[in-house]
Amino acid sequence: MKKILQLLLLLFLCSPAVFGGEQSKEIGNVLTKGKWVNYSDGYVPNPTYHIEDGDDENVTTKRRFKTYGFEEDKTFILDSAKVRYTGHYSFEDGKVLLSFNPVKVTHLHKNTDPNNQGGYVTKDEIVTLPDRALYLDDNGHLAGDGLVYKNYSGAVSGLFNFYEFSGFANVSWRHLVMMLVGFVFIFLAIRYDFEPLLLIPIGFGILIGNIPMFQVTDFNLKLGIYEPGSVLNILYQGVVQGWYPPLIFLGIGAMTDFSSLISNPKLMLLGAAAQIGIFLTFLGALYLGFAPPEAGAIGIIGGADGPTAIFISSKLANGLNVLADGTTVKNLIGPIAIAAYSYMALVPVIQPPVIRLMTSKRERKIKMKPPRAVSKLEKILFPIVGLILTAYIAPSALPLLGMLFFGNLLKESGVTKRLANTASNTLIDIITILLGITVGASTQADVFLTPSSIKIFALGAASFVVATAGGVTGAKIMNLFMKKENKINPMIGAAGVSAVPDSARVVQTMGLKEDPTNHLLMHAMAPNVSGVIGSAVGAGILLSFLM
Repeated sequence: MKKILQLLLLLFLCSPAVFGGEQSKEIGNVLTKGKWVNYSDGYVPNPTYHIEDGDDENVTTKRRFKTYGFEEDKTFILDSAKVRYTGHYSFEDGKVLLSFNPVKVTHLHKNTDPNNQGGYVTKDEIVTLPDRALYLDDNGHLAGDGLVYKNYSGAVSGLFNFYEFSGFANVSWRHLVMMLVGFVFIFLAIRYDFEPLLLIPIGFGILIGNIPMFQVTDFNLKLGIYEPGSVLNILYQGVVQGWYPPLIFLGIGAMTDFSSLISNPKLMLLGAAAQIGIFLTFLGALYLGFAPPEAGAIGIIGGADGPTAIFISSKLANGLNVLADGTTVKNLIGPIAIAAYSYMALVPVIQPPVIRLMTSKRERKIKMKPPRAVSKLEKILFPIVGLILTAYIAPSALPLLGMLFFGNLLKESGVTKRLANTASNTLIDIITILLGITVGASTQADVFLTPSSIKIFALGAASFVVATAGGVTGAKIMNLFMKKENKINPMIGAAGVSAVPDSARVVQTMGLKEDPTNHLLMHAMAPNVSGVIGSAVGAGILLSFLM
């Protein structure tokens, strides 16, 4: 009997249950030490990416950390792309069986409703991951779900998490290219004094917008300019919704003297002639395959007017409008704004060769009669009459034209000096800072560095040349119908682009080089300020056709 009992005890001790228990205990001791980490590719750095929505399967992916943490009470946490899944685990035949708890996951979808500026469209889903079985392989790694997890201490795992949120883990060559562009903008502004009030905020904004950050599907860090809820995104609404440009126009109106235009109204034709760049660029953009609304927004670069370019882009090429075939227009606000301001800053570089090519030395030496004196009544009536005439032609441009003429009335009325000073100094300075920094930040590498951006910059360069040539040609045509003593210096036609007052200064400088006594600044200001009005009217016409 004693031998039988001993035999039964031996069989019990040798049973799989006992050895399995010892084995499970050993595996459990290994599992609960530190964290189990995998670092592999396959994660899409786009918060709104969902393959079921028909997104491109060949989209760029990034490497991300995936971490398991096991507790002694048989619970575990899986941190996958910053979505945290919990559950319970057990042992069976040397394997770790995982059973997941339901988790509410909020999916982020791109907002394509132009009437809804609230951010992402969200959709909640209760996700329960399927049960899975893991095991320790011969190398002491955790495997079984197609990935291999290595064991690290909690401190090292924390360092991995820190690294994943750093710029070093997320940088790409595109970010470095865009940062180089930002450095160039700042260099040109400081070294050569090219539109420093614009290029420094835009250049620094480019640096801000291209600091690499963690991005992954259904995860909003609320840092980037395209992430709803971030400070930059809130400030960017002034660009997207188009209320920075009218405030800029208010300041421009309050600081602009229209006397030269009032004294010689026929020079307004030169401002109109220069707008040919808008419509030829529009046709060129259509030829290159852009949708009509996108082409309209690109065309306005030919007016050399940054605020107008932003305004019309916010209406037509904002990434929200849906075309008749169901496709969504591209968000081209960043490339268009950067192209417009870049060429505005390069007026002293681009315009002189075009002017010299299209004019003779004799034409460049033409002296014009001094403009007549303009009465206060004329200055007061001009913004009122100008508003009525232009707004009736293009009501769609009313936010721009209305603020431009309102600002000018504040200046010329003589009884609202405080308001005029605020609009022409403090207000326009604040809006210029906000507009420049947010437009610059919108050049996020993955949004900006596209074939479309390259085409836009090529079209912008061509449109600026065409606009300059159009203004000069307009002046030469007008001279055919004028008496000798009333001839126009064709160079002032180049000031018909609305880069105020840089184009007029270029004409003044070129005139003085040909003849030190030939001052053309006041004459050039007439087509220059009419170009501001003309580009706004052109934008309104395009909006009327394309909205």
